[in-house]
Amino acid sequence: MSGSKGSAWLSGALLKPLLDSVDCVLFDCDGVIWRGDQVIPGAADVINLLKKNGKRVFFLTNNSSKTRRMYAEKMATMGVSVAPEEVFGTAYCCAAYLSTVCQLQGSKVYLLGSAAMGQELEAVGVRHTGLGPDHITGSQSDWANVPLDPEVKAVVVGFDQHFSYMKLNRAMQYLTQQDCLFVGTNRDTRLPLEGGKIVPGTGCLLQAVETAAQRQAQTVGKPNHYMFDCVASQYGLDRARCLMVGDRLDTDILLGSNCGLKTLLTLTGVSTVADVEAHEQSGCPERRKMVPDYYVDSVADLLPALQG
Repeated sequence: MSGSKGSAWLSGALLKPLLDSVDCVLFDCDGVIWRGDQVIPGAADVINLLKKNGKRVFFLTNNSSKTRRMYAEKMATMGVSVAPEEVFGTAYCCAAYLSTVCQLQGSKVYLLGSAAMGQELEAVGVRHTGLGPDHITGSQSDWANVPLDPEVKAVVVGFDQHFSYMKLNRAMQYLTQQDCLFVGTNRDTRLPLEGGKIVPGTGCLLQAVETAAQRQAQTVGKPNHYMFDCVASQYGLDRARCLMVGDRLDTDILLGSNCGLKTLLTLTGVSTVADVEAHEQSGCPERRKMVPDYYVDSVADLLPALQG
């Protein structure tokens, strides 16, 4: 396997100079460290060895279904020692964005999301309503006049397993108020699981709300630079010495391009070499931003460079 111009397949000895050129490695999780609840072989050893070799390691995930602590606990079961503060998920970053950029501390939002998102919002003083099922009742005229909480200042869309027509309708009604803010965690349309299986991602829900409301949400997850800014501002990172490792060209690799980081694609998740080559050959500057500097079959390919 060999990359065409602009992206190089790395293996063995070629990986060591890359790792020597960085102080910090940022990992996506789904499709890179694990698929569903199944750890990708070698991933735990890579993370532990990077830390042992003095590298700073952080985790940037667009998945909003868990708090930072829940992610740290999941990694511990996979043999990876991670502090919650090293995890930057969209549940946490969205809460940070709402409390600082939007200045909604003490305010209330309508949340299409998980209990974990609710916990992260509460931790920064943002109140919320909307968790859990919203069952359909009445007729269309009732739906158009659904009661709205006058305290709600924003609609926030994350992963919501209870997403429904009534929730979509309620979000749309809030968003007809032009002063109501509209924030989404991410635009990932698919989530990779074990055995090559996939399920719909948050991006599908967000697009539905955007279509109904005829408004565009501000997203905080990858590829938006805000997610990297959260890490960099807290830890004083030098972006020129950071490596972003991910499985998606349109989120992980594009984030790296947007933030001036080195980028490494792993082929254990969503994107393929054919996707890389299509972007390289497109002649489109925007698409070329999704071309990684390097790619490997799996994160486990880093092991020889770390063990040497």
